[in-house]
Amino acid sequence: QVQLVESGGGLVEPGGSLRLSCAASGSIFSIGVMGWYRQAPGKQREVVASITRPGSTNYEDSVKGRFTISRDNAKNTVYLQMNSLKPEDAAVYYCNADVKVMTAWGTKGFSYWGQGTQVTVSS
Repeated sequence: QVQLVESGGGLVEPGGSLRLSCAASGSIFSIGVMGWYRQAPGKQREVVASITRPGSTNYEDSVKGRFTISRDNAKNTVYLQMNSLKPEDAAVYYCNADVKVMTAWGTKGFSYWGQGTQVTVSS
C-alpha cells in the first residue's frame, strides 16, 4: 500500500560524505514526521534525525553539526546529508514516515519503514 525506498548508502572513508534518500510511494493522503534511524551490529535501533512536515528538525547529539535532514514534500522524499563521517556512524540506516492513508471510513495513520541501506565508514 505504501512503500519507502532508500538509496545512497555505501562505503566511505572517515571524514567523507554520503547523502541518503528515501522516497515514499503508494496510496498516500499525507505524510507527517519523517525520520532516519540506524542500527549497528549488536546495538538497538536509534533515531538519528527527524523532520516535521513544516521543516522543524531534531538530531541525535552525536550527529549534530555533521548531519542534515531535509525533505521535499512534493516528492514525498526525505534526505540525510552526512558529512565528516566517523567509523562509529557505520550502521544500517532506515527511514521512517508517519503516513496517513485514505480508507473507506476516512484517513488512518500508519508508521512505515524502509528496507534499510548499509553505511560503512572505513579506510
